[in-house]
Amino acid sequence: MVTRIELVSRLERAFLDHGYDQVTMIGLAKAVDVTRRTLYNYFSSKEEAFRFLIENVNQQAVEAGMEAGRLALLEERDPVAVFAAILDTRYGHTRRRLATSPHAVEINDQAFRRCRDIMITSAVAFQAELAALIVEMQDRGLLRLKPKVRPEDLAQLLADGARGTNQSLPPIDPGRLHLRYANMVRALLYGAAEPAA
Repeated sequence: MVTRIELVSRLERAFLDHGYDQVTMIGLAKAVDVTRRTLYNYFSSKEEAFRFLIENVNQQAVEAGMEAGRLALLEERDPVAVFAAILDTRYGHTRRRLATSPHAVEINDQAFRRCRDIMITSAVAFQAELAALIVEMQDRGLLRLKPKVRPEDLAQLLADGARGTNQSLPPIDPGRLHLRYANMVRALLYGAAEPAA
């Protein structure tokens, strides 16, 4: 018998393929290849299944993002590359998967409507981990924040910048998001302009 956790990738594929509004619990059971009874054993509704998916996808993305950053640190990459790797993995992978769906706008809308609390909790946890990494990078002499900038402030700015990058208009090719994250990180860390004389 399939476990709830094993259903995550199947649920993701089902919602990407069929959207949220058009799929029923019967259709969802068929799409994830379980009986309707099995699906109802795990979830009382389509919304509960969707919320479970969003919670797990966000948790996995945070873990993968921080892992990518740790790997970049081990490879002795510069701070821009470290943060860009984290953000591209944390946010970019999700954006690229969503881009494969004809229901991307609908799924994004439903996620913000039905899962905002989950997304906020995930953002807070991610930003705390990011702030801890910033402190570690300072302690190792890889980064030096200006006196009035706290690690929590920079973590918030980086995460906000990544979320903004995902919503850029006009939209950019999801395959090029990594470049946009790197440019955004570079601008935040080192500035993009100087005061006029």
